[in-house]
Amino acid sequence: MSVQASTSAAKARVLSKSDDDIVIVSAVRSAITKGKKGGFKDTKPELLLSHVLRAAYEKVSLDPKLIDDIAVGNVLPPGGGATPARMAALHAGIPVETSINTVNRQCSSGLTAITQIANEIKAGQIEIGIGAGVESMTNGFGAGAMASISDEVLTNQDAEDCLLPMGITSENVAASYNISRATQDAFAARSFQKAAAAQKAGKFKAEILPIRTKWVDPKTEEEKEVLVDSDDGIRDGVTPESLAKLKPAFKKDGTTHAGNASQVSDGAAAVLLTKRSTAKRLGLPILGKFVTSSVIGVPPKIMGVGPAYAIPKVLNLTGLTLEDVDFFEINEAFASQAVMSIQHLGIGEEKVNVNGGAIAIGHPLGCTGARQVATGLSIAKQTGGRVFVTSMCIGSGMGMAAVFVSEH
Repeated sequence: MSVQASTSAAKARVLSKSDDDIVIVSAVRSAITKGKKGGFKDTKPELLLSHVLRAAYEKVSLDPKLIDDIAVGNVLPPGGGATPARMAALHAGIPVETSINTVNRQCSSGLTAITQIANEIKAGQIEIGIGAGVESMTNGFGAGAMASISDEVLTNQDAEDCLLPMGITSENVAASYNISRATQDAFAARSFQKAAAAQKAGKFKAEILPIRTKWVDPKTEEEKEVLVDSDDGIRDGVTPESLAKLKPAFKKDGTTHAGNASQVSDGAAAVLLTKRSTAKRLGLPILGKFVTSSVIGVPPKIMGVGPAYAIPKVLNLTGLTLEDVDFFEINEAFASQAVMSIQHLGIGEEKVNVNGGAIAIGHPLGCTGARQVATGLSIAKQTGGRVFVTSMCIGSGMGMAAVFVSEH
């Protein structure tokens, strides 16, 4: 993919450099591994988080005493994982004086964390911070994660729709927007093919932190130490024909199945942010900048359409057009909603998820929003792209999107 450089006035403005820019000095992620089966199935989320937090500052030789605040996107743990996140930061060599919080805006939690830190820097509350995300779906995912809800609240139809299983919302999107099973399977197969090709070509290597961890062999129950350094949900050789054989997962006559939905995964990512002036003063590398982000609500029963509305909202804030964006990282919660978003916006599919998306790589809920930034910066380097947008739909009916610039 070569990037056609658009040179609108808005794009020139976004590309220009100012001392007050919120810049990214490091962005790192773990490999994304299969829930209950993959490389991190026996690794607790706080340990995964500790690894990426430590790497975020060590990679650029930053004294951890200079980190003022950390926000961590995390969706599934009891109590929102607030205490384990604090423990992870301390274990990562970050001093007790550095504050931390977890944030849960479902699938956008990692991006919400980055936005929080960027806004704190912008407001002058802090100088340096980390926006991160983690999820161990091995440990948290399943029926136990649902709360019981007041009957009175459930009398509101939209409120009740928030309890629909995600797979049913995917079926609703497919039905409402006439997205056929064949179209979804073709999209999903391309995601696998792009990710498999990228993995073979070593295109994920720069963004992944190799992690040594313990892993229990399910056959022998023997505990081994393993090095987890690649995404283990990516499969080579997936075709629309092979996906066509899979049974629908949520409705007898449905179109959503295990092969055209995001994988249940474990992973973590961290993004270190500061002002350009601070980065220059401390001699820190500048990988890119955070421009801004937007969130919008959509009907809960078709929650997957979120990116179709969040992307125009964030572009409107920056004055950018779709043509000004060199590429998009749109989370593939389901093929149905990813296809709907791309079609609705009229984006060329060659500009979306250049190295594959969550259908092939996986979607550890709290991590994805931060993971997409590490991936986006890698893709920018590989393709020469500068301006990129990350986006995702959000359970309960929302969408979030953000604009980043790579300065590779």
